[in-house]
Amino acid sequence: MNTADLLIELGTEELPPKALTRLSNAFGKGVEEGLKQANIPFEKIQVYSAPRRLAIIVKSLAASQPDQDVEKRGPAVQAAFDEAGCPSKAAEGFARGCGVKVDELETIETDKGAWLVFRKLEKGQSTAALIGEIINQSLASLPIPKRMRWGGSDVEFVRPVHWLIVLHGEQVVDVNVLGQQAANKTYGHRFHHPQAIEIKHADEYVGALKNTGYVIVDPAERQAIIKKQAIAAADALGGFALIDDDLLTEVTSLVEWPVAVAGDFDPQFLEVPAEALISSMQDHQKYFPVIDNKEELLPHFITISNIDSKDMSQVKAGNERVISPRLSDAVFFWTQDRKIKLEDRIASLESVVFQKKLGTLAEKSKRVAVVAKAIAEKLGADVENAERAALLSKCDLMTEMVFEFTDLQGIMGRYYAALDGEHEDVAAALDEQYMPRFAGDELPSSVTGQIVSVSDKLDTILGIFAIGQKPTGEKDPFALRRATLGVLRIMIEKNLDLDLQQLLEIAAQALNEKADANAAISDVIKFMLERLRAFFADKDISADIFDAVLVCQPTRPVDFSRRIEAVNVFKALPEAESLAAANKRISNILKKVEGEILTQVNESLLQEKAEKELYSQVSDLTAEVNAWFASGDYQSALTKLSALKNPVDQFFDDVMVMADDAALKNNRIALLKQISDLFLQAADLSRLQ
Repeated sequence: MNTADLLIELGTEELPPKALTRLSNAFGKGVEEGLKQANIPFEKIQVYSAPRRLAIIVKSLAASQPDQDVEKRGPAVQAAFDEAGCPSKAAEGFARGCGVKVDELETIETDKGAWLVFRKLEKGQSTAALIGEIINQSLASLPIPKRMRWGGSDVEFVRPVHWLIVLHGEQVVDVNVLGQQAANKTYGHRFHHPQAIEIKHADEYVGALKNTGYVIVDPAERQAIIKKQAIAAADALGGFALIDDDLLTEVTSLVEWPVAVAGDFDPQFLEVPAEALISSMQDHQKYFPVIDNKEELLPHFITISNIDSKDMSQVKAGNERVISPRLSDAVFFWTQDRKIKLEDRIASLESVVFQKKLGTLAEKSKRVAVVAKAIAEKLGADVENAERAALLSKCDLMTEMVFEFTDLQGIMGRYYAALDGEHEDVAAALDEQYMPRFAGDELPSSVTGQIVSVSDKLDTILGIFAIGQKPTGEKDPFALRRATLGVLRIMIEKNLDLDLQQLLEIAAQALNEKADANAAISDVIKFMLERLRAFFADKDISADIFDAVLVCQPTRPVDFSRRIEAVNVFKALPEAESLAAANKRISNILKKVEGEILTQVNESLLQEKAEKELYSQVSDLTAEVNAWFASGDYQSALTKLSALKNPVDQFFDDVMVMADDAALKNNRIALLKQISDLFLQAADLSRLQ
């Protein structure tokens, strides 16, 4: 089959840097799906992007669709001809629909009889005839929230489009995309090489742009260069570049020809908390801060220029002029904010709405304090610190620093609380209340921080459920899934043995002035336990183990985790498979029982040797395993119960449970119920697979 590489490049004005990777990948995916749907063979797709272009190279793309054998089955031969052998109307209609005469049709024999059939070889369409629509369809489906028009055209895209390459091998494909007619010319760097560059073959594309056009079109290569240059520039300053992954991706999408430039700022700015300076450099200026080997901020930064200037000192000076006013703003906010204590900002929280139906931030803080106090009492922690931290938890939102740098919420609260003379645990909790901020993030280290974080999240989750805005499908505007996972992680990983049911009842009392929160508790617990499924799935706990524990509906996450660990260990025992099967059998028997099941086994009614031995074993084990269950040592209890494998197997081999004698039957069912109840103190082992 005739194949060649296909190059598609769409040249534009500067694309949104935060969206460039997403747009590029979606464009490549759309073209890939289009080619597959059109059944055009190819080897693979390589995706490229830079600030002013989206590009794709399709390796070894066939020049056309493969030819296909088409077969259409018509009427049965019996219905296709009359007794004289003349074609029926059905046969004539079928032939006419296929564009042939009846005598040109073939006959096939099947196990259901003979049928008329039409066969032909359908020539595949050329790739050139199909590729334009594939490109247009892919671009139309890109995740662009708002498209724009330019000039007098009705064409819409995320940015104005200026050129188009569609080159299959050495042949320009005659297509029009977004108002541009395909050619084989691209354009280099806006300043270093704005002239046209002719691309004679797709293989030349990446090299031609790099060697002639001053454009590194491969984002992975561009990112690696930026990282290497930033590290080297920081090393020359005696420090280390603080490279945030999101910022690195964004900077990669801002430049075509990266050149790292080091800069300095006045060391006096270091009197401001480092987080504020770092936020200013990263978020506003897209600079990489520089730190020392103790992770202390140094008065330097690394910026990535998009030009290789003949006088880089001018670029350096320009960057330093730009950063100084930004850092001066941080100094001003820091100075102004310290004039008002956090506790003096509590009243101002009355003017800020947390959620229309749930009231202000002041009301939320008071509710969180109620829950925090209860948790502190249950844990034997410092109640005064927990309440104080909860009441101050949102005050830093009223500072100018956090208003300007929203990602510093909590962080600045910690600094301001420390300056106000608050207890160190209270100050830490103001920052730790937001932990974990993202999947895999660290958890609060102080007990007060753990308490406030859990309290704040529970108030939000229950409150949003109570007003009928729980997450649906993929929509979760209040990030309740993340908040729930945070609560569960803190409780389990920090070993806070708390009962969700009890805590939600306390939170509901605080919320009841705003909504009927008690009615939402059941749904919240179900929601939280389902999030626990994802938590354990990430730890490679199989679904059947989770479901076995979930049946028991334990509402203490620490207890839930202990059960999971115990069942996971039990499942690996050689006796597990047999006992799981026995529990399934017992469960099925108990489901069919009509009326009440006896709570006690009458030893005098035991007749068979197997049931006597089983009863004896159960009786001997019960007191010991109940003590282990009561203490939460599920692993020891289940391991001990594994000794029931042989007597249980022997019981089912030798004893007829559903005996004709009602007394015998009910007594044997009572024995099985005792066994089931023992295991159910940990989990429903009948769910194990």
